[in-house]
Amino acid sequence: MRVTEHPILNFQKGAKVKFFYNDQELEGYEGETIAAALHANGIRAMRESIHLHRPRGLFCNIGNCSSCLMVVDGKPNVRVCVEKLRAGIRVQTQRGKGELK
Repeated sequence: MRVTEHPILNFQKGAKVKFFYNDQELEGYEGETIAAALHANGIRAMRESIHLHRPRGLFCNIGNCSSCLMVVDGKPNVRVCVEKLRAGIRVQTQRGKGELK
């Protein structure tokens, strides 16, 4: 689901791009956040909590709360609510604290 019209805000859509989420190919638009593209594709859980492994989704959507930490192109702890979508990126669900390989 995407907001396509708004009485005050102007949503300019970039080019349609393909990206990967847990090895599944999805589509989004350049310029939108990774979280927005995932949400539009029906993905609501961004990561799991560290101790109880409960699903965590978007909360603040401004990069402060860390509920949206994911692994992007092999880099852990990326706040996908503020990270812009790019063609071909690989996004993975982060489990635990995230470790560099």
